[in-house]
Amino acid sequence: MKCPASFAITCLVLASVMSWAKAVPISIDKTKVKLPEETVKEPPQSVDTGLHYDRYLREVIDFLEKDQHFREKLHNTDMEDIKQGKLAKELDFVSHHVRTKLDELKRQEVSRLRTLIKAKQDIEGGNDIAVDHQALLKQFEHLNHMNPHTFEVEDLDRLIKSATKDLENYDKERHEEFKRYEMMKEHERREHLKTLDEEGRRKEEEHYEEMKKKHADHPKVNHPGSKDQLKEVWEEADGLDPEDFDPKTFFNLHDANGDGFFDEQELEALFTKELEKIYDPTNEEDDMVEMEEERLRMREHVMNEVDSNKDRLVSLDEFLVATKKKEFLEPDSWETLEQNQAYTDEEMREFEEQLARQEEDLNLKAADLQKQREDLERQQEQLNAQKVELQQAVEHMERLKTQKDPPPPEMQLEGNAVPESLGHDQPPVPPEHQPLPPGHQDIPLEQQQQHDAPQNQQDLGQEHQNIPQENQPLPPGHNSPPHDSPQMPLDHNYVP
Repeated sequence: MKCPASFAITCLVLASVMSWAKAVPISIDKTKVKLPEETVKEPPQSVDTGLHYDRYLREVIDFLEKDQHFREKLHNTDMEDIKQGKLAKELDFVSHHVRTKLDELKRQEVSRLRTLIKAKQDIEGGNDIAVDHQALLKQFEHLNHMNPHTFEVEDLDRLIKSATKDLENYDKERHEEFKRYEMMKEHERREHLKTLDEEGRRKEEEHYEEMKKKHADHPKVNHPGSKDQLKEVWEEADGLDPEDFDPKTFFNLHDANGDGFFDEQELEALFTKELEKIYDPTNEEDDMVEMEEERLRMREHVMNEVDSNKDRLVSLDEFLVATKKKEFLEPDSWETLEQNQAYTDEEMREFEEQLARQEEDLNLKAADLQKQREDLERQQEQLNAQKVELQQAVEHMERLKTQKDPPPPEMQLEGNAVPESLGHDQPPVPPEHQPLPPGHQDIPLEQQQQHDAPQNQQDLGQEHQNIPQENQPLPPGHNSPPHDSPQMPLDHNYVP
């Protein structure tokens, strides 16, 4: 099969990379399209492939398509040649500008992957461990990590093969995710029942069974891709007479981008009418997550029945061949999700055991975190107490320093005078530190002892008891000579 130029991106990654469809909301009726003469063809819109390197993949393909030589080779390349890597060899002939841009894109992707590796290491607590980026980059197969600077033929080959393999597993991963969703929903329902008394559990079980019954009560669902299903779209969505149903006209009506293929998004749009029979967003019993799983099941079924070359596209020829099969004309009944439980009892048991282990691990971690918190709080209390003690010690030292330090020179006055500015707040000066009266500073210690000795004698003390105060001699050094007589030297050995 040749790749149409208008659908080159899809062909580059086995026809599914850039046409990969996310589920169409039920509120958007994509089956209502105009007649051929009124139809305005729109370029295909890029949608997320779900791959972790989706942006890198898109940018590489976008720049490759800008090269005229590469576009011509892509237009004339078979799918098998793309799978075998023959198209990748044409990279050597693209323009210098495109190659330079591809080099830049690869460097950015390598930088992104290294950032992811570092972030994962930080989360796991390995901040002090040296990271071997070369070894860790091996897990990313969509590029050649040994050459992080230039985009080569091997990089394009790796990108195509990785995208092909990853997309083939994409549906399987979506099914597994839905299975986990259903088991978790059932687990939460069971856990809720445990919190109720006997009467509450009885009412809850009755309500649950009632909702199941209401959900299952819907019109017949046609087999996806059958004549009955397509004729219903023809009549109700396209507004055409069911007696005039023509497969080729139907194909052209619903080939939204006019590229000659039904991609997965265009196929899923055909099932909206069938899904509306089962699901209503306003109904309590209808789960919209289950609706999208039903859409995926329908699309997969048609692809398996009609896509003969497994390129994830349905060509006009493949579609017309399928309309001649017995399955198209006389299909079996379609079993919906409520008729096919997503999980087995054994899977549910293992799931709940896994949840119990996870809960136990979380409880242990929570207890450990609580203990760490209590330890930190105790340490904080100790630090606060030490801080208070330190502040008190500093304040005490400051008070002692204030008491011992003499006043500054500008505050020192003659004698024992106290400046008014100090008031009565200053502590009293001890007698031994008070200045001596004038004339006493220079008296030798021996003379003072000789002068003071008689005062300790009892007879001299009695002799001086009756001397009038005004006639008592002044202390040594205080005898004032008459104003009219010359000052005489003091005799400290004289006793009156």
